[in-house]
Amino acid sequence: MAETILTSENLSNPSPLNPPSRVICHVRCQKQFSQYTCPRCNSRYCSLHCYKSHSLGCTESFMRENVVEELRQLQPDDEIKRKMLEILKRFHSEEETHTVDEDDDDSTLSDETIQKILSGREVSFDDLSLEEKKRFQKAVASGELSKMIEPWDPWWLNPAAGTICLSRDGTRLVQPIANLEASVPPEDDLESNQSSGIPVGPETPLPSLRKLISTEPSPLLAVHLVDIVYSYCFTLRVYNGDWQSDAIGSAMVVLSISCVLGQAGQPETVREALSYCLEQTCSPAYRHIGGLQFGLVLVDDVATLLSLGGPALICMLFDLQRMIQAGEEELKSEKPRKLRKAEIKSKLKLAERKVHFIMCWVHEQPGEAWSSLGAMVKAEKSSFMDYGGSKSFSKMENKAENKGKVLIEEM
Repeated sequence: MAETILTSENLSNPSPLNPPSRVICHVRCQKQFSQYTCPRCNSRYCSLHCYKSHSLGCTESFMRENVVEELRQLQPDDEIKRKMLEILKRFHSEEETHTVDEDDDDSTLSDETIQKILSGREVSFDDLSLEEKKRFQKAVASGELSKMIEPWDPWWLNPAAGTICLSRDGTRLVQPIANLEASVPPEDDLESNQSSGIPVGPETPLPSLRKLISTEPSPLLAVHLVDIVYSYCFTLRVYNGDWQSDAIGSAMVVLSISCVLGQAGQPETVREALSYCLEQTCSPAYRHIGGLQFGLVLVDDVATLLSLGGPALICMLFDLQRMIQAGEEELKSEKPRKLRKAEIKSKLKLAERKVHFIMCWVHEQPGEAWSSLGAMVKAEKSSFMDYGGSKSFSKMENKAENKGKVLIEEM
């Protein structure tokens, strides 16, 4: 039986006695057979071109309803709602305090970008239009975006950081039975500690140094620890405490600041270790962040962390190890040049081993060692400030131009 061609949309239900009919597209072309049906108005159409042209309002409203329904099903928690409300309040307050320019119509995001944001997909810089990229870069240069970022308070300045306790094997302490009802599941323990700001300690016991090396550890490890702590504090302050947002970028910043982790250097004195870190801070790559003044703040951070004692240092080193490991995982999905990727992977792996070794060494040191090392760091800061002030700043800027060189000061 020959199939029937209809030009009307009043279709009958197909059955064995009434085979399905084929309908001509009534949207635009009226030439091709219709194969699809608009989910909103039930109009029959033959192709994507006809669908887009049959009713712009129909297609947009259908997409809008889907997005709204999807957002309703997300059901964000109270913390996400609170952060979003704070961002919106700051955004609207900024709009009220600034006059609206005539070119404000050009500042709005494109429909495609808005749809990506509403659907929850990640929006990268490459997704922006040329005009959006210009406005974004202008906002970054003027510091306008920084107003929407809540300032971060370093966790080592939190009074609770002075009460960190670990077990004898260097792992997190088991919670008392009385607190089990208020405790969180083990899988949520890491997240809850991050929300409080203070990083957690290791999950597995730290091995003895005798199992890692057959000889006595180097007496310079205390100096190397100062270098590593400085690079960690630098990175967390640069990333506003959120290294998880760019793990591989954070790990590479650590390697660029640390002489021990990034250059396989062997500084022999606290002054030498701090000098290298300060020179990197004053280098052209990071000079815009604050230069020497920012570096001196980081020296205070190092002294503060050392004053907190071994448990806080172990938590800091474990957090740094997690940062490097996360960077290694991200690197697997990156697509840099093959040789460059292998080089970065090798550096990260070596840095992770060094951090783990230093963490095991810190665990076996007596508590009084850290107060004396912190006093040395404070003394070096005073000497930096007394030794020429702005002259020392100029010297460090000039030395920082020599990339990749570990400067060893003659005694």
